[in-house]
Amino acid sequence: MRVIARKTLREFWARHAEAERPLHAWFREAEGAEWQGPADVKARYSSASFLGGNRVVFNIKGNRYRLVVRIDYAFHLVFIRFIGTHADYDRIEAGEA
Repeated sequence: MRVIARKTLREFWARHAEAERPLHAWFREAEGAEWQGPADVKARYSSASFLGGNRVVFNIKGNRYRLVVRIDYAFHLVFIRFIGTHADYDRIEAGEA
């Protein structure tokens, strides 16, 4: 998968240093993945939540942070839509992120 945009993750972990390792690990795994559909994501990330519009919510660092992405399975693209603390996530409409 091609992850767009890594810069968003780097900017976040610059402000939240403890998130760097788990986000970097997620990024490496996502780049190496060949997800064909939600079942492939769920097989690797059992705690992932699925929203409409091919959006997926990943729990990062024991659910301290939330990462929302939109996946285009046909073109093997993952778009970072939101990264924030659990409290930040509670304030957004994740289905629209």
